[in-house]
Amino acid sequence: MINKNVYFQVLRLLETPGIGVAKVREIMELAGQSNVTVEEFLSDYNIIENFLKEAQFSTFISNEKPILKLWDKLLEKGVNFLIINDKDYPGSLINRLGKKAPPFLTIIGNKELLNKPSVGFCGSRKASPKGIETARDCAQQLSIAGININSGYAAGIDMATHCAALEALGTTTIVLAEGILNFKIKRDIKDLFDYNKVVVISEVLPGIPWSVRQAMERNKTICSLSKAMILIESGINGGSMAAGKTCLNLGIPLFAPVYEEMPTSAIGNQELLKRGANPLLKSRKSNRANLSKVLEIILDTNDINNNAY
Repeated sequence: MINKNVYFQVLRLLETPGIGVAKVREIMELAGQSNVTVEEFLSDYNIIENFLKEAQFSTFISNEKPILKLWDKLLEKGVNFLIINDKDYPGSLINRLGKKAPPFLTIIGNKELLNKPSVGFCGSRKASPKGIETARDCAQQLSIAGININSGYAAGIDMATHCAALEALGTTTIVLAEGILNFKIKRDIKDLFDYNKVVVISEVLPGIPWSVRQAMERNKTICSLSKAMILIESGINGGSMAAGKTCLNLGIPLFAPVYEEMPTSAIGNQELLKRGANPLLKSRKSNRANLSKVLEIILDTNDINNNAY
C-alpha cells in the first residue's frame, strides 16, 4: 500500500503545516535507532502521534488524499527520493552538515552521480566573457578527468559549467533552489541534456517556488556535495560570496581564479583569497587553468563521500 511507503510518509510529514525539517530529522533519527525498519516506524501512527502536537497530528491524518495527488505528480515526472537513513544518501552531506543535512531529497536522473567525486562551481550570473571562458575551461578539464560537476542551474557561471561538462561527455549535478516539480530543461542546455549524465536534486518541498533563502541553503548543499569548489567573479556580497564563506567554514578547499582584467564586480575573489581561498592561475605550458592542485585534492583516496551515518 502506498501509505506504507517510507518516502510517502516523510513527504506527508514535511507537507504538514508546523512540522519542519528539524522535527522530521528527529523522528527519522529515532527511527534509525529503533528495533523496526524505518518504514514500519513511520507507518505506525501511534508512534508518530507521540512526536506531534494534537493539531499537527490531526492535519497529518487528514492530508493523505492531497499528498497522494502530489505523489502521483512526482511519479509521473519520474521523481525518485532519498532520505537521510538510506545507505546511498550522500555521505558528504551528513559528514559536513551534520544535523543540518536535508532529511529528504527529491531526484530526477542518475542518482549515482551524488556519490561520485565532484567539484562545485559558483559565481556571478552576469560574469564577464573571460569569467565564462574560465568556468568552461575548468569544467571541461575536470570532466575529461572523470570528475562530476556540481552547480546551481542559474544563468552565468552555473549554466556555463553544466553545459561545458556535458559537451565534454562528462556528468553534472543540478542543485535546485525550488521544488522539483518546477524544474524545466532550459533552452541553453536542452540539446545536451541526458538523464544518464545528469542528476537534478532538490531539498525543497516539491511545489515550492524559487526564493533567495532557498538559494542560500542550496549553495550549502552544492558545497557539501563537492570535494572542492571553484568560485568565479564573486561580488563582495550575495550568494557567491556566501557560498565561498560556507566552503571556508566547512573546510572545503576553495579556489578563486585570478586573471588579467578581472571586472570590478569580482572584488569578492580578492576578499576570499585573503580569507584562505587558493588562487587558481593559468598554466604557461597549456595556456589553460592549472587544475593540478584541484585534481590532487579530488583524487585523494581519503574520500569524504563515504557514508558514515
